[in-house]
Amino acid sequence: MVELILISVFFVLLFMGVPVAFAIGLATIAALCLSINEIAALTTVAQRMAGGINSFALLAIPLFILSGQLMSSGGIAQRLVHFARCLIGMLPGGLAFVNVVSCTLFGSISGSAVAATSSVGGVMVPAMEEEHYPREFSAALTATAATTGLLIPPSNILIVYAVASGGVSVAALFVAGYLPGLLVALALMGVCAVYARRRGLTGTAFVGFAELLRSFIAAAPSLLLLVIIIGGILAGVFTATEAGAIAVLYALALSLFYGETTLSDLPPIFLKATSTTAIVMLLIGTSMAMSWLFAFEGIPGQVADLLLNLSDNPLVILLLINLILLLVGAFMDMTPAVLIFTPIFLPVAVQLDMSPLHFGIMMVLNLSIGLCTPPVGSVLFVSCAVAKTKIEAMIRPLLPMYLAMMAALLLVTYVPAMSEALPIALGLYE
Repeated sequence: MVELILISVFFVLLFMGVPVAFAIGLATIAALCLSINEIAALTTVAQRMAGGINSFALLAIPLFILSGQLMSSGGIAQRLVHFARCLIGMLPGGLAFVNVVSCTLFGSISGSAVAATSSVGGVMVPAMEEEHYPREFSAALTATAATTGLLIPPSNILIVYAVASGGVSVAALFVAGYLPGLLVALALMGVCAVYARRRGLTGTAFVGFAELLRSFIAAAPSLLLLVIIIGGILAGVFTATEAGAIAVLYALALSLFYGETTLSDLPPIFLKATSTTAIVMLLIGTSMAMSWLFAFEGIPGQVADLLLNLSDNPLVILLLINLILLLVGAFMDMTPAVLIFTPIFLPVAVQLDMSPLHFGIMMVLNLSIGLCTPPVGSVLFVSCAVAKTKIEAMIRPLLPMYLAMMAALLLVTYVPAMSEALPIALGLYE
């Protein structure tokens, strides 16, 4: 009965347009009122919300959000796009490759798929249109390529998963995301190569080694952020949380140095980062309260028994989990999805001898597809706005890109080494 009330209230509120964080919190309170009185239900939810966000690892989230905001306004996207264009723009279909590489680089530096879509898309969509790429194809490519930054660190969603999973190392997750993130980028570039060949698209003229060197020097300070963060964590100089503070200081210095950001620009940047942090933290707090209720009612065990009774084949069960998460990702944002479904599906994955590290990367990659899937794909809407096109016009060019991302998802799901090889080799995971 509790489960029915919880699910019913949540989806009714969601379809009424109530913000996800409030829908989660109110549904949890309503379900708890069946077991205990109203005052105790409110007190329990408040306690679980406070306990859920009382985590040292979560301190990194507002810091990485702020560094991402600074990076987005600091003129970094243009330098990365120019470097990628000088490097690979001469290949057949080179501008499409440039789009993927630029989104991957900027998404990993900023930690935001939305920021990568708006910043890179604003530069690449008009440039690709001048080279006779359909606007819908360019917008679809930007939306899908931008999600790679959620796997390549610094990534806020990997920190959220570390908290939801109950102890997976953030450093191990950061390193584990590299190969899957690059795999998705390569899969999308494969789609671009086929598209360019069928349409007879050519690349741009090679700019020369002197210009290539100049573009690299201009982009190198931005790329250095990735080296500083991961290098510092691996060398034991600072923790993942402390890396967030380093990222803020570096991003601030870089933005001021480039001259694209002035001191008068900082207050609105800080305000936007603060409001984003507040939304994320409220989502985390209410989702942790709902996760506690799941555990209290034994829902993860019930789901595990149901899935294990459906089949005794681990490959089939993992496929079912992926299908459920793909459906969830189409209707729910990543943060609440990770917080709600990690405690449900992680025990099942562990029973199938899947490591929590491997499951986390699979889950984040899966839900990344949802960001560019209608009807709730936030990255898809941003890409439409940047390209000034409609979602329905993007569906056809999106289909082969979905297939490429799903092929990468299946490879990550069934080949543990894709996620575990680097962390194990660097001594971050056993």
